[in-house]
Amino acid sequence: MAKLPATIIDFHAHLFPDRLFESIWRFFEQGYGARVIHQLYYRQCVDYLRLRGIGTIVYSNYAHRQGVAKAVNDWNLEVLEEIPDLYCFAAFHPGDTDALQMAERLLDHPRILGFKLHLLVQRFYPHDERLMPLYDMIQARGKRLLMHVGTGPVGNEFVGLAHFKRLMERFPELPVTVAHMGALEYGGFMELLHDCPNLYLDTAFTFYPGRPGSFDLGPDALERHQDRIVYGSDFPNLILPRETELDCLLGYNLPQAFYDKVFHANARRIIDGITGKHRSRHPIGALK
Repeated sequence: MAKLPATIIDFHAHLFPDRLFESIWRFFEQGYGARVIHQLYYRQCVDYLRLRGIGTIVYSNYAHRQGVAKAVNDWNLEVLEEIPDLYCFAAFHPGDTDALQMAERLLDHPRILGFKLHLLVQRFYPHDERLMPLYDMIQARGKRLLMHVGTGPVGNEFVGLAHFKRLMERFPELPVTVAHMGALEYGGFMELLHDCPNLYLDTAFTFYPGRPGSFDLGPDALERHQDRIVYGSDFPNLILPRETELDCLLGYNLPQAFYDKVFHANARRIIDGITGKHRSRHPIGALK
């Protein structure tokens, strides 16, 4: 019977400053009518995951509006200094006047893997011309993007497969991980894996049987693409227990190689590829 590897890499967790976490939890209740069940602050989140078999944690946060990214990223630098074995997809907003200068400095940090773009919340398109210099920078620096660009669990005019295809036609080798397996357009995002060699998908909040929008392509599709999928929990901003998703994936009873790759080896390869290329040009203290 298949089992999870002894040490899991969570490639999609969230850490925010306390007040932003509280704002997000309120938004879930007021906007989605759903309560976040793990209302934990950042140190508590790390402790919770590590007590449950998570070794390396890759977390992200995002700038929900202009003028927020600097404060969030200053906080990120403090957290990375405080807690070892954390990696970060930092905040970026193309409307900030110093966005690219800040991005250039942050990418010097060895444990900042790149940037998170949450297009549903931030309300700009993945092919927004303001983002093109960032994409060039990400590729040149050997870093990566984590992108919420799917239509699930909810969507708007800024997300969806068609918009993402337009981006990838221009940047077919862009290193990007698509959150939530590209929900709800799973099949279309999986098809892009054939032509986009640096594209990965993460599992976050996708494998919950009976929930509308859960992954519906079956285990064969997962096994075919096992080299391009990474595990992510979406913790702590969950409205269902994270263990449900683990049980669902184990219930497919795929070959052990699938679980070893998805829960550890694939993410390790991405992290090692980025950190192995990194050459810091500035002292970390100078990044602030």
